[in-house]
Amino acid sequence: MPDRTQTIAYPAPGSRPSRRDPVPLAPHVIVLFGATGDLAKRKLLPGLAYLQQSKFAPDVRIIGSATEDLTTEEFRVRAREAVERFGTHRMSDEECAVFSDRLEYVPVTAGPEALAAAVKSAEALLGPDACRLHYLSVPPKAAQSVIAMLRDADLVDNARVVMEKPFGDDLASAIDLNDFVHETFDEAQVFRIDHFLGKEAALNILAFRFANGLFEPIWNRNFIDHVQIDIPESLGLDQRATFYEPTGAFKDMVVTHVLQVLSFVAMEPPTALEPRAISEEKNKVFRSMLPIQTQDVVRGQYGGYRNEDGVAPDSDTETFIAMKVGIDNWRWAGVPFYLRTGKRMAEGQRIISIAFKEAPKTMFPAGSGVGAQGPDHLTFDLADSSRVSLSFYGKRPGPGMRLEKLSMQFSTQETESAGDVLEAYERLILDAMRGDHTLFTTAEGIESLWDRSALLLDDPPPVKPYQPGTWGPNAIHQLIAPRAWRLPFEREWRERKQ
Repeated sequence: MPDRTQTIAYPAPGSRPSRRDPVPLAPHVIVLFGATGDLAKRKLLPGLAYLQQSKFAPDVRIIGSATEDLTTEEFRVRAREAVERFGTHRMSDEECAVFSDRLEYVPVTAGPEALAAAVKSAEALLGPDACRLHYLSVPPKAAQSVIAMLRDADLVDNARVVMEKPFGDDLASAIDLNDFVHETFDEAQVFRIDHFLGKEAALNILAFRFANGLFEPIWNRNFIDHVQIDIPESLGLDQRATFYEPTGAFKDMVVTHVLQVLSFVAMEPPTALEPRAISEEKNKVFRSMLPIQTQDVVRGQYGGYRNEDGVAPDSDTETFIAMKVGIDNWRWAGVPFYLRTGKRMAEGQRIISIAFKEAPKTMFPAGSGVGAQGPDHLTFDLADSSRVSLSFYGKRPGPGMRLEKLSMQFSTQETESAGDVLEAYERLILDAMRGDHTLFTTAEGIESLWDRSALLLDDPPPVKPYQPGTWGPNAIHQLIAPRAWRLPFEREWRERKQ
């Protein structure tokens, strides 16, 4: 077991600087495992390139590692191509050159000694205060060998490790994985990443709830009828059949993303806006979840899935899942949470809708329109534009009492600080450097979710077919009846006027 008394040269919990805080972070050596993979190409390398030249991150050196036998120069060429193709921030040729100079590549086949030598060389360039951040952009089975390599290379001290999902595929495997990790790294050093919580809108949920007297007093079973968390995807497998076929939508999305978002919606006010207090309130939500019942779940599979390369012709893997979840505590008793996600659906969206209980309609004349368009909703869009909408009934101009649904909308793109918005992986990498666990998953939390999922995993309902480009199997309407799904919207988001 690791020495739990060891000193790690990071800011103490609760002392997190803001993005405008002048207190600098220590320089970092970032070791990126899986550096030639799709995630590294699309998100991690472009994100690291932007952080390296931004005002947010400290001085860094980046060591890429993967099974491919590349030279450092070949890796630098690939990294620059990734930044130019997938980066969300424009970088000059000079900035790209500076980033390239900070890259080095060590193939996994070179062994722990070569990796240790590269890290020590980078630390010598950064100075004696340099810290280590190991990013494991690899599958869970490969993660164990990477952790063993870090142990053998003596790169555990003064380090943190970022782990990508999935974190096991049931309770037993999650416990085994966590136990294995804890043989080398203390839990305080481990950051299980969920990029959905790295989005600006996820933090906006906490701001809306706990900073405004308008919302928190009504954020409970007395005023809220139900909650929907809806994350449909228009994309298909995108050449990930070997991963997706044994995984499916529930393990890929619900446990590691959707239920993490649910915890932000449902958590109690933390004692302080600091990582330990927030993690504890999230874990309380997971402990309060009722076991997921098979009869409360709809599994689907889009037409043509079994014809995809790498998919079994008789596959029972779900590409779609919708479910009803309950939280057995004072705040949420009796309030259903409806969750939906899937591949090849009508649109790609990331929506949280809070449906409020409807007011009595007795005072309004018949035909006035009140209640005709459903309850009032507070809607969070987890897209990068971080939009929020509040819908309500208002009087239609003209004679008589005719009501219609109106909405107030807000987007971070409308603020003067829109340029400070970080892409999800950029934020989470920076938070890991800071030692801030707020937006990461704990071992206890993930094990609680697998425990609540045991009944579904043991007895899943059969998959139902649905056509690509739709909102899922027809059975989803029976699942939510007499309510209705919030998507597709009855109105469009208003775009910012230039």
